[in-house]
Amino acid sequence: MCASSILAGGTIMIQNTSEKALIKPELLAPAGNFEKLEIAVHYGADAVYLAGNDFSLRNFSGNFSEAELINAVAFAHRQKVKVYLACNIYSRNHEQEKIRAFLSQTGKIGPDAIIISDPGILLLAKDIIPHIPVHLSTQANTTNINAVEFWHRLGVKRVNLARELSLSEIREIAGHSPMETEVFVHGAMCISYSGRCLLSSFLSGRDSNRGLCSHPCRWKYAVVEELRPDQYHPVLEDERGTYIFNSKDLCMIEHIPELIRAGITSLKIEGRMKGINYLASVVKTYRNAIDRYISDPETYKTDPEWFSELYRVFHREYCTGFYFDKPGETLQNYDNRHKGEIHGFVGKIIGIDAPQTYIVEIRNRISLGDFIEILSPRQNPKPFKIMELTDIQHHPISDAKPNTIVLIKIEADCRVNDIVRKI
Repeated sequence: MCASSILAGGTIMIQNTSEKALIKPELLAPAGNFEKLEIAVHYGADAVYLAGNDFSLRNFSGNFSEAELINAVAFAHRQKVKVYLACNIYSRNHEQEKIRAFLSQTGKIGPDAIIISDPGILLLAKDIIPHIPVHLSTQANTTNINAVEFWHRLGVKRVNLARELSLSEIREIAGHSPMETEVFVHGAMCISYSGRCLLSSFLSGRDSNRGLCSHPCRWKYAVVEELRPDQYHPVLEDERGTYIFNSKDLCMIEHIPELIRAGITSLKIEGRMKGINYLASVVKTYRNAIDRYISDPETYKTDPEWFSELYRVFHREYCTGFYFDKPGETLQNYDNRHKGEIHGFVGKIIGIDAPQTYIVEIRNRISLGDFIEILSPRQNPKPFKIMELTDIQHHPISDAKPNTIVLIKIEADCRVNDIVRKI
C-alpha cells in the first residue's frame, strides 16, 4: 500500500497509500514468423512481438520482410490482437540512415508500439514516428522507479523491466508510476545482466547485442589443467549449483495471482526462435491461468494439467528467476521427467475436409491406428484414435511421412491451427 511523490530535483519517494485495483494483464507472446503469429493468436495471446529482417535481437528467428510485416499487422488487428515491432539493437554510426528509413516505414505499417533500447533510436523515433508508442526493451536495464520516471519524461509508454528485479520491486514500480510495465514470465533467461552479453562476440565473432548471438552460454564446457592437456573434466550442474553459464528457464505459472496483484500491465513469454508446439503449449497454459484467476480469484487453484503441459515442452530446469530473491529456486513438485518426456509433435491442422476429417500438415511420422491428442485452446488434450488416414487425393495410406499433407479422421471437434501430437 504505497504511492509516489516527486521531490525537488525530480526524484521519486515511495509513500504509503492504497493499492491499485485488480486489472487483467495482457498476455504477450513471441512471433518469430507468420506461422508462429497465427499460432500465438489462435491460442489466446492478447498481443505479439515480432521483428523485421534488421535491427532486432533475434536475427535467426525467421522474422518478417516489409510486405510480411504489413500482412502480419493487418492479420493481428483483424483478430483484435496488438503488434509490437522490435527495433532493440544498440546501433552504430553507419546504420543511422537505414534506421531512419526503417522507422519511416514502421510509421506506414502501423504497429501498436515499437520496442526500443537505444536512446539514439528513441530520439529518432520521437521525430519520425511520434504517433507510434514506444516500449522500452529489457536491454535498457531499467531497475528502479526513478529510471522509469526518466524514460516516462522522454515519452516512453511502457517499460520492460530488468529481469534482475524481485516481485516486490516490480510491485513498487507498477504501483507508483503512470508507465505501463511488462515482465517476462516464461522461457529462457540470459545469464548476462539484462541480456547485455559479450560472450558471443568474443568466442564466435557474433554480436549478441545486434541479433547475432551464437548462445555460447549453452555450449558444453570442460576444464583442462595446464600440466594435463589431454584430460578434460566436464563442467556439470548438480543440486548444489556450479551454474557457470547455463541459466535455468523461467516458469511463473505457479505464481499468476502474485503477478496479477502486483499490477503488471503485460506478462511476456520468451521464445521467438522456439517452435509452434512450444508456443501453443505455453500460450494456452498462461491464457487459461490468467483467465481463471480473473474470473474467480477467491476459488482459484493452480491446475496440475498446466504443470504437465509445460513440463513436456522442451526446456531446461525451471525456476522462478529473481522474482523471490532466490535465483536458484525451482518450482515445487517437479520431478526429472523433463529430461526425456517431451510431447510427440506431429503437425497442425490446416483445414477441415468433412465432419471429423481434418487436413493435417505432417512434421513427424504417424500411422493408421495411432492414438493422437489435439491441443485445443478450449479444453485439455485428450486421446483420439486415427480411424482413417488418406493422402490429399483421398487414397488410403498406412503411414504419413514428414513434410506431407494428409487427411485424418478422428472423433474430435477441431479447428484450423490446432496442434496434433502423438501419444
